[in-house]
Amino acid sequence: MASGRGVGLVVLVIVAGLVVGSLLGELLGGLLPSGHAQDLIAKGPTIGLTPPVSLDLRFLALTFGLSLKVNLVGVVGIAIAALTLRKL
Repeated sequence: MASGRGVGLVVLVIVAGLVVGSLLGELLGGLLPSGHAQDLIAKGPTIGLTPPVSLDLRFLALTFGLSLKVNLVGVVGIAIAALTLRKL
């Protein structure tokens, strides 16, 4: 898939697909009545550092954190972005 493309472009397209798909999942989940369909579309695992990691050096305090909330529509967004990138 990344034969003629830079790794940065591939990562950018996949992350964009995840962001757009997750946003659509949250919007669709808000429109559906509460129940199994809403849980399936809008909710998913949160992957990352929760809570964030803090490093205090007395003169400088740093906080590191990264969290990804993935839902079903986000995964579909990744697949669509990968297929689109493959066709380009």
